Amino acid sequence: MENSTEMKDILQIVVHAFLRMKEVGRKPCCQFVHQNVPDISAHDTNLRNRKFLLEQLNEMTQAAANMEKRGNIRKFTDVMAYDPEKNNWYIPGLWHGTPPMAPVNAGYSESVNLFKRSLIEMFKEHKSGKHPPHTFSEFIEWTRSLWKAVKYENFIFSFRNSLVADAYAKLCTEFNKWDWAFRKNMYSWLRQAETKVLNFSTVAAQTQPCLNMADLLNRLRSEATLELARGEKLILDNLTEYYERQEGHVHLVEKYKEDFVNTAKSVRKETENSVKNKIEAAVEIRKGMFRLEGIKKNHTVTMEQKVLKLIERCRESKIPLSDQQLEDEFGKMWDETVKELCFSGLDRQDIVQNIYHQLRANLGREGGLVHEMVSNVGNLLERGKEQFKVGSKPKISSVGWRRLFGDNQQVKMQEMADYIIEQCRQFVDEKVRARSDYHNTYMIDLFRMVDENLDRHRNLETSAHFQASLKIHICGHAAREFSQMHLDFIRANDPRQCLEQLKGQYCADFKDLFYERDQCQKRAKEFTSHCLKPAVREYVTKSLGPDLVDEMLTGKKAIDFSTRSFFQFSILKQLLTDDNFENFVKCVGNYEAFVQDWIFEQMVQQFSKGDGGLRNMENKHLKMIIKRIKEAVVKAQEKDICSNLRKELVIPKDALEAVLTLNTAKPEEFSRCLMLCVDEMEQSFTAEFHTGGDVRAKLGMLPFKPQKELFNRVFGCGRQCPFCEAPCEAGGKSHTEHFTSIHRPQGIGRVKHLSSHKLLTAVCSSNVASEVAFSNSDTEGKFHPCKDYRSIYPDWLIQPDTSIQASDYWKYVFARFNKKFSKEYEAEPADLPFIWKSITKEQAMESLEESFKMKKQEEE
Repeated sequence: MENSTEMKDILQIVVHAFLRMKEVGRKPCCQFVHQNVPDISAHDTNLRNRKFLLEQLNEMTQAAANMEKRGNIRKFTDVMAYDPEKNNWYIPGLWHGTPPMAPVNAGYSESVNLFKRSLIEMFKEHKSGKHPPHTFSEFIEWTRSLWKAVKYENFIFSFRNSLVADAYAKLCTEFNKWDWAFRKNMYSWLRQAETKVLNFSTVAAQTQPCLNMADLLNRLRSEATLELARGEKLILDNLTEYYERQEGHVHLVEKYKEDFVNTAKSVRKETENSVKNKIEAAVEIRKGMFRLEGIKKNHTVTMEQKVLKLIERCRESKIPLSDQQLEDEFGKMWDETVKELCFSGLDRQDIVQNIYHQLRANLGREGGLVHEMVSNVGNLLERGKEQFKVGSKPKISSVGWRRLFGDNQQVKMQEMADYIIEQCRQFVDEKVRARSDYHNTYMIDLFRMVDENLDRHRNLETSAHFQASLKIHICGHAAREFSQMHLDFIRANDPRQCLEQLKGQYCADFKDLFYERDQCQKRAKEFTSHCLKPAVREYVTKSLGPDLVDEMLTGKKAIDFSTRSFFQFSILKQLLTDDNFENFVKCVGNYEAFVQDWIFEQMVQQFSKGDGGLRNMENKHLKMIIKRIKEAVVKAQEKDICSNLRKELVIPKDALEAVLTLNTAKPEEFSRCLMLCVDEMEQSFTAEFHTGGDVRAKLGMLPFKPQKELFNRVFGCGRQCPFCEAPCEAGGKSHTEHFTSIHRPQGIGRVKHLSSHKLLTAVCSSNVASEVAFSNSDTEGKFHPCKDYRSIYPDWLIQPDTSIQASDYWKYVFARFNKKFSKEYEAEPADLPFIWKSITKEQAMESLEESFKMKKQEEE
C-alpha cells in the first residue's frame, strides 16, 4: 500500500527473515513493491514516504537485531543492499475504474515490466560475483524453506511484534504509576479523615463547636467524592496526554486505550466503596463512644472534687498523717464515691443475629433451595468450625467425562474454597487486631471479597448451593470472632473498669498535692509515656506501609513490579532457580495464594537485610512527627498541644484525661520538662528501630498491607488460561481480552487422558495452531476444534505457535518432575517427547527470557 505506516507489522517479520539470510552468507538487494498506487507518478511524489520508510526499516532492524542478539546491527543497510531511490516500485491499480466493466490500466503492465527488467539486470550484475544467485528453482526452494523457518519463530505469533509489546509494556508501567499515586493519595486522605473522626468531640469540637457527627460525616463524604473525582480525572488526563505524545509507538496500542479508561473508572469505584465504608464505620463507632466519654468525664470531675476536699480535710486535722494513713483515707473516699456513681456502659448488640440478617440479604436473590439452607442454619456460632469440604461432583453429561473432569473440577473448587476462607479469616483477624467495635460494613466488605473471588473463578461453574454453603461457613467464623471483639471492646471501655484502672494514679496525685510536690517532671513523663508514645507509634506504623510499597516499586530490587509480565517472569525465574517441586505445585494449583506468600517472603528477605531500609523509613517518620510535637510544645501547653497535633496524632482520650486531672504543673516548667521527655522518647524509638526486631511480625501487623497492594498491582483480573491455567498478564483490571506470554503443558494443570489416565503433554499455543480437538466441562464432554476455541472462550487470546521452542521452560519442568506430578495428581506419568528430556536448565531459562523479551531488557 502507498501508506507505509500500514506495513509496519509486516516489516519487522521481513527484517527477521533478512537477518537469517545474512547469517547464511547472503546480503541481497531488497526491492519494495507498492501495489494499487492510484497515480503512476507516485514514485516522484512519495519521496517523503520513502525516507519515512527507511527510518521505519532502521527502527525495525534495531528491534529485530535485539531479539536475535545481534547488537552490532543498527540500521537496515547493515543487513540489505538497499537504495530508497532505486529499490522502490510504485505499481498502479490493474483497472481503470470499477471492475468488471472497467478497462485494463496500461500503466500497470508498464510498471510491472520495468520491475521485471530491473530484477533480471540485477541477476546479471551478480552472476560473476562472490556469491552468485541461485537458479530460479533453487531460489524458490530456498525462499520456501526460509519462510517456513520464519513462520515457526516466536516473534511472528507472540502477543504482538516486539515494538507493540514494548509499547504495551511502557503504557502498563506508566498506568501503574498513576494508579499507585491515586491509591496512595486516597490512603493519605483516609488517614487524615479517620484522625478527624477519632479526635472529634475533643479538641476538634472546641475549634468547630457547631459541627456534629452527622455534619462531619456529610462533609467527609463530600470531600471523598471530590478527592476521588480529582484522582480519576488525573489518571484519565495522564492517559490522554500519554497518547498525544506520539512517542514510544503509542499508536500501536491505541485499541487498548478504552481498557485502561475502564480500569481507571473501576479503580475509582472500588476505592470509593472502601473509603466510604471505612468513614461510615469510624463515625458510627465514634458516635457510640460519646455518651460513654460523657460518663467518664463526669466521673473524673466528681473524683477530682472529692480528692481536693479530702486534701483540704486532711490538712485541717492538725494530726500528721503517714503515707499509709493517707492511702487509707483515700481508699475510704474512693469506695464511697464509687458507690455513688452511675456506671452505664455501651449497649451490647446481637452481633450473631446481625450477621445472620446480612447473610440472608446477600443470598436473597437465590432460589428456594438456598433460602431453605439459610433458614436451617440454626446457631451460626456453631457453623464453620470444621474444615469446609466441597460436596458432590459437578454435573457433566456422561459417566466417563464426569469421572475425568469432575475429579479435576472438584479439586480446583476445593483449592478455591480453601483460599477464599483463608483470605476471609485474614480480613477478620485484621479487624479484630484493631481492637475497635464491630460495624455492619465489615460484613459488606467480607461478602464482596467472597463474590469477587467466586467471579474470578466463574469457569468452575460453582452452584448456588456451593456458594451458599461457603458463605455460611465463613459467616460462622466471622460471627464468633466479631462477637468476641464486640464484647472485648465493651469490657475495655466499661466506665467502672476504666475508673478502677486509674485508682493508683489518683492516689499518687492525691499524695503529691497533699505534700505540695512539684508535678512538672512527673506530668511530663506521664503525658509522654501514656499519651504521646502510643500516638507516635501508631503514626509511624500507619505511615510505613506506603513507603514500603514505594521502596519495592522504585528501589533496586530483584523484582520488577512495573507490569504483570515482568513480575510473572520474576516468579518463574525464581521457581526454576530454587528447583523445588512443592513450590511448582502450589504455583500451579493455587496461584493467588502462592503469589501473595511469595511477595510477602520477598519483602521479609529484602527488609531483613542489614542495609537499614526499614529502619531508615521508621526514623524518617519519627523525626517528622517529633519535629511537629516540639513545634506544638513551643506554641502551647497540654490541651493546646493536642489541639495543634490533631491533624497528625490521635491522643488516647482516657490517658489524656488522667494526665490533666489534678494537674497543678506550671506551664513553663512543664514545657521544659516535656521537651526533655520527648527527646528521651525519640532516643528510645530510635534504639528500638535500630534493633530491627521481627520483620515478619512487623510487616504482618501493619494496618496498610504493602504486600496486598503489590499483589493487587500484579495480579490484575485473576483470570487463568482455560486450558493450562497460566495467569492473564493483560494490563489493568477491566480489559476485554486476556492473554499470557507462556503457556504450560496441560498435564501440569492436572489434565489427563480419559482411558490411560496419563497426564497430557499438549501445549495450548500449539493446539490452537493444529487440527486437534478438545473437550472439557465447558463443552459438556463434546469435542471442539482447538483452533475454534474462541467460540467457547471469546475473551481469551491464545497465539498459535507450533515451534518446538515455544515453551521450553514448562517442558523442562514437566520432564524434570513428571513422576512427581503424576503422583501428586493421582495419574500416570506423561509420555514425554524425547526432545523434552534433553532440554537443559539453561535452555529453559533462555526460553523464559525470550518469551518475556527479558534479554533485551537486561541488555538495555
